[in-house]
Amino acid sequence: MTKIVIVGAVAGGATVASQIRRLDQDSEILIFEKDRDMSFANCGLPYYLGGVVEERDQILEATPEEFYAKKRIRVKTYHEVIQIDDNRRTITVLNRQTDETFEESYDELILSPGCSAKSLGFSSDMIFTLRNMEDTDAIDDYINKHDVKRALIVGAGYISLEVLENLYRRGLQPTLIHRSRGINKLMDQDMNQPILDELEKRGVTYRLNEEVKAINGREVIFTSGIVETYDLIIEGVGVQPNSEFIRSSNIYLDEKGYVPVNDNFETNIAHVYALGDVITSHYRHVDLTAHVPLAWGAHRAASIIAERLNGNTSIKFEGYLGSNIVKFFDYTFGSVGVKPQELQKFDYEMVETKQNQHAGYYPGNETLHLRVYFEKATRKILRAAAMGKDGVDKRIDVLSMAMQNHLTVDELTEFEVAYAPPYSSPKDPINMIGYKARNK
Repeated sequence: MTKIVIVGAVAGGATVASQIRRLDQDSEILIFEKDRDMSFANCGLPYYLGGVVEERDQILEATPEEFYAKKRIRVKTYHEVIQIDDNRRTITVLNRQTDETFEESYDELILSPGCSAKSLGFSSDMIFTLRNMEDTDAIDDYINKHDVKRALIVGAGYISLEVLENLYRRGLQPTLIHRSRGINKLMDQDMNQPILDELEKRGVTYRLNEEVKAINGREVIFTSGIVETYDLIIEGVGVQPNSEFIRSSNIYLDEKGYVPVNDNFETNIAHVYALGDVITSHYRHVDLTAHVPLAWGAHRAASIIAERLNGNTSIKFEGYLGSNIVKFFDYTFGSVGVKPQELQKFDYEMVETKQNQHAGYYPGNETLHLRVYFEKATRKILRAAAMGKDGVDKRIDVLSMAMQNHLTVDELTEFEVAYAPPYSSPKDPINMIGYKARNK
């Protein structure tokens, strides 16, 4: 009987275990998770804090007991893998509740340890990061026990933006600071202006090119010289891979500590796979390395690994397109394709349209801003970005499918929209991008 050991029990680890069991009823599957909880909806954590998701059980999808009863998969929480011996095919595990260590053998090893939130390094009981359910419970408990009114959000990535919105909806008074002017960095910066508009509209203080210099009790001293008092600080200043334990093995890590994998999600060592936020792979539509720490990739990898372990050698990963989206109050921001800073690697043109997202005479109409970058020589779509109050997800999803199938920007004129006045226009914004591109 094959023994499959998985490191990490959140999106990647729990999903790959489930997919393996779906195809394989016989193998022994064992998961080690260093934290308290398994199989929680990571992306839903800010919305639970804000009360949009009302029930905790809606976020926590399974307990180890439920997982075993349903799927015969053992999950050991508070068990941290601290070493890998890929020659002997063993791992060393630390039981964080007893401080005891033990060895566990494997036939196949799957790594899904994820990433950890970076910290500014200040010591204070009011500073938190948000990466798992334990963090969420700690923040929720702290807000309730300390009657929190004023919250400082440090960082302006999509998690920080979601946290800020949800704390505001909860009735707190948030302030946002960011060390540069580059907010929501997966988006074109000039398309981010509505983020600042939404903050100003609600009287939310924000300062760019600002950092925390020191913290004395509840008093925060900033590099600008401003001194303010807060009840809570949430740090959203980036992540780092949980890969230090992998350095004990012969598994290759890149300069940032991520695990490069091939199209089967195999590492450079036989019988060792990796998936989730800890890996790097490649884009589907261009020849560039890609790190896309989002849920779709982890779920796709889980399916492919399970198929490969079950003997399906025809399936492989075709690469990322990097589709992403974030809601911030009344606006949605989405993009697909290479990151803005990666465009410099190409000889490209850009075409954009700002138009009604559905028929102008139909009530509730809003402007949609859609932008597409394409390679001059091949007319291949490299990147698309969209911003608006409605219809952003639809256009990004359609363009993702277009890019997956290698359509040129000119072929967007042929996109046949499901048209009715509440939903679109006879010439959808995607069509208009194609027509406008003819002039370039």
